[in-house]
Amino acid sequence: MDKLEYSALGQTVYHCVLPNGLRIYVDVRPEYSKQFAFFAARYGGMDLRFRGEDGEWLDTPAGVAHFLEHKTFDTEDGNALQSMAANGVDPNAFTSASMTGYFFDGVRCFEENLRTLLSFVSVPWFTAESVEKEQGIIAQEIRMCEDDPNDEAYYRLLEAMYTEHPIRTRVAGTVESISRITADTLYQCHRAFYRPGNMVLCAAGNIDPQRVADIAGEVLPAERSTAVDGVCCRQEPAQVGQRLTRRAMPVSMPLFALGFKGAPAEEGGALRQRLVAELTCDVLFSPSAPLYNRLYEQGLLNSSLGSFYSSVPGCAFIVAEGESRDPERVRDEVLREAARLGAEGVDQELWDRLKKSAYGSMVRHLNSMEDTCIEMAQTWFDGEDYLSFPQVFQSIERADGEALLREWFVESRTALSVISPEG
Repeated sequence: MDKLEYSALGQTVYHCVLPNGLRIYVDVRPEYSKQFAFFAARYGGMDLRFRGEDGEWLDTPAGVAHFLEHKTFDTEDGNALQSMAANGVDPNAFTSASMTGYFFDGVRCFEENLRTLLSFVSVPWFTAESVEKEQGIIAQEIRMCEDDPNDEAYYRLLEAMYTEHPIRTRVAGTVESISRITADTLYQCHRAFYRPGNMVLCAAGNIDPQRVADIAGEVLPAERSTAVDGVCCRQEPAQVGQRLTRRAMPVSMPLFALGFKGAPAEEGGALRQRLVAELTCDVLFSPSAPLYNRLYEQGLLNSSLGSFYSSVPGCAFIVAEGESRDPERVRDEVLREAARLGAEGVDQELWDRLKKSAYGSMVRHLNSMEDTCIEMAQTWFDGEDYLSFPQVFQSIERADGEALLREWFVESRTALSVISPEG
């Protein structure tokens, strides 16, 4: 295995690519008693249309990736969750818009648990009866999310911002869409996306990197495979599709999700764009920002205002979330402040302080093996190296944030989703 040294971080990571196409990263931490493993596929809720093995385009119902995540734990002998829990680890999984990941952490039997993880993820077992039963379980989960004001504000925002890109599709799908999922649908998507060349394995802890590679080579299919080619993302216009969307729900105060539709990062620039965007969020929305304090003093915000940057292939955006008696005025004040900062410039002292704080936060997150492994997997899917962030930070200047403010924080790229009190 190749040994990758990150001197700025004091990290050592071992890396290899198996003959079947699987990439493996092992973050060796001799001082840790716990081990962590993360096995991920480049497949998420947005991947609704793709080319099959015969080259023909295939359309699948919304929610298949999430449904497949649930059913992948089923094995011919029972359920992998139970067998791994009995072996002293806590297995779990998640599905995002562009990735599905399976993981566990524990302090013993790492190699045995790794074999189990790789086996149940790579060997599907679905029946018509089990799929029908799962449809009822996931339908309840979907209805719970639809009753959650924060989830509803976020997904309605995506539907307002995007007219073509499948990011607007809810990861879990709808009650109607999952009713059309069959065992054949799951097998078809598993064959397409759960192949070693479309996956990555990241592990961390006091473990032997070569043993991780050897076990993966023994358990997974030996045939050479590559990443899925031909996932469909339609061309998306720069402007939002709808600038304001409202829904009444049982909330005590209006809550909002305010979105700014950006441009997808250029190849090799995803990590840099993310760091610039997150710093720009801090400039506008953090408690250190003049805007935040002004909105709070005017009674337009309560104490909570969160913001984040998100991206998937073909799209990137910033979201600010909070509660306000007048969300539309909050939107207008944000756009006004962004225009001012884009024209007059961000205070250099504030920028330097926020940049230093952001860098320190990323370094501290490396203490979490889970966060590190998931970040390494996601950035590899983006074609980049997560642990290169110290060098990327050095290249970011205040002018980068000011350019983003001028380009993204404009009326045509802004959408507001409001959940208002009933009545």
